[in-house]
Amino acid sequence: MIDKKLMGNWGEEFACAMLYSKGYEILERNFRCRMGEIDIIAQREDVIVFAEVKTREKDIAGTPAEAVDAQKQKRIRRIAEYYLMKERKWEQNVSFDVIEIRYDHIENAF
Repeated sequence: MIDKKLMGNWGEEFACAMLYSKGYEILERNFRCRMGEIDIIAQREDVIVFAEVKTREKDIAGTPAEAVDAQKQKRIRRIAEYYLMKERKWEQNVSFDVIEIRYDHIENAF
């Protein structure tokens, strides 16, 4: 079993590198306020992206994206609204993304 915190940190590093390679500018990582946290806030062209990173070793309880349920989505939207107000970017186009990172080591695969 892999340490979940270590795996989560690795997943966020990987997600940032992936976004950067696609031309995104990383604005914030682990943005926190009293309502909670958003893993990554990035921007490409005129769109600010609020990204939730889900890293999993196995899909036993469903895919990583399925873990972002309606309650989590609502929380992310509220935090995003706060961020946009705080940064005076309320007119900005936004996107809410989920980045799935899967870690799978298949021993004795062939």
